[in-house]
Amino acid sequence: MKPQYVKHRIANLISINKIVTIHYYEFGRGFSFGGEVHNFWEMVYVDRGRVSITADNRSFCLEQGEVAFHKPNEFHSIRTADTAADVFVITFVCSSAAMDFFKKRVAKVPKKLRENISSIIEESSATFNLMPITGVELELKEDAPVGGQQLIRLHLEELLIMLLRSGSSEKNTALFPTKESMESHLVSRAKEILQNGIYSRMTVDEVCRRLNYSRAYLSKIFKASTGKTILEYLLSLKIKEAKRLIREDSINFTQISDKLAFDNPQYFSRVFKRITNFTPSQYKNSVL
Repeated sequence: MKPQYVKHRIANLISINKIVTIHYYEFGRGFSFGGEVHNFWEMVYVDRGRVSITADNRSFCLEQGEVAFHKPNEFHSIRTADTAADVFVITFVCSSAAMDFFKKRVAKVPKKLRENISSIIEESSATFNLMPITGVELELKEDAPVGGQQLIRLHLEELLIMLLRSGSSEKNTALFPTKESMESHLVSRAKEILQNGIYSRMTVDEVCRRLNYSRAYLSKIFKASTGKTILEYLLSLKIKEAKRLIREDSINFTQISDKLAFDNPQYFSRVFKRITNFTPSQYKNSVL
């Protein structure tokens, strides 16, 4: 008997129609944006530091690792107080009914979902020129990767769906984790150790010792996952923190170099220039 195939129509819980703006802001202390209203959704994620937000008649503090959503036509403003902050903001058009879940939504993003946000940021940075200016059209890079725009939308839709799911009870995990899940967990643990070690003279061997894995194996899976060596990743974290300290403008470059455990200020300056294409002085002059 000839089988009768039925083409199943895929239900779309959340469909992003358009991306409007994408920004990765590096706010200094005392920054203040008076506010705006627009007829599309906005997602605000604090990557580092904390900010104060006003949304219509509500005011609240958004801490590192937290996300807030502004529904269409909701007045909102943002400011920093005594600390600098790195904030990712993406605005988009979506008319899906499921978006009602995100109205006035402020939440701590579970660790397992922060990788989704990192994917959006990384793909956005590769695809568009993320200039810290509001109210402009997205500028596509000349060397943008193939499919970058679609991946941004897919990553964002996946994040929203997973945030919707996160409130429900978690499913039982497999008794024996896969090789991929074990390696992903191992890389995540290495990232945590590196993040906690930015103020120390952390070494690759120290990371391997704490995780009880060989240098060759850990280096291989870390590079495959992040595109960076363990040392490159650590230095990028240190320079990211150095940029925050520069924006806070409370200590000088030598003190920042010492605080982040660089061998000397000259080495700190060389690494800073290599990673940011600015000297510490040039970066300070551009943001203060």
